[in-house]
Amino acid sequence: MRIVSGQFKGRRIIAPKKLPVRPTTDMAKEALFNILNNQFYLDEIKVLDLFAGTGNISYEFASRGAKAITAVDANAGCARFIQQTSEQLEMNINVIKADVYGYLSRAAEQHDLIFADPPYDFETTEFIKIVDLVFEQNLLSQEGTLVIEHSKHTDLQEHPLCFETRKYGGSVFSFFSKKDS
Repeated sequence: MRIVSGQFKGRRIIAPKKLPVRPTTDMAKEALFNILNNQFYLDEIKVLDLFAGTGNISYEFASRGAKAITAVDANAGCARFIQQTSEQLEMNINVIKADVYGYLSRAAEQHDLIFADPPYDFETTEFIKIVDLVFEQNLLSQEGTLVIEHSKHTDLQEHPLCFETRKYGGSVFSFFSKKDS
């Protein structure tokens, strides 16, 4: 994986092969950040990266100057890799090893952007549970957005807080917000 833009543009990060991950492709990541650049000043936002995996998305936010980034993953190897990489690159990423659902049910801090990249084989109800927990726990700032990455075989558009979906190859980004509700 490589960092697409910002301070570390072009930097390649090689994750251990044994991690149980499916990193967001560079093409999809670049498209996502083009969208986010039009919605946010990335150097002014607080980000929560759920199912962080290799930290691919967290590194991209850090490279673009996000003021606070929290990466959550249940896998000890993933959490350790993100911690080591963020320390090597002197990135301000707070890494938390925790079950995402448990973390969301206990979390109290608001974020401007929450990105979730759960396993593609999750049932739709598991994706919806993420959305519901984020909004029930009031984890987004007033103008905040939740982005969930999922496969083209999952449809989240029927959720009342979903305001947009974008498809890139086999990946889909669904966007949720309380702004218009």
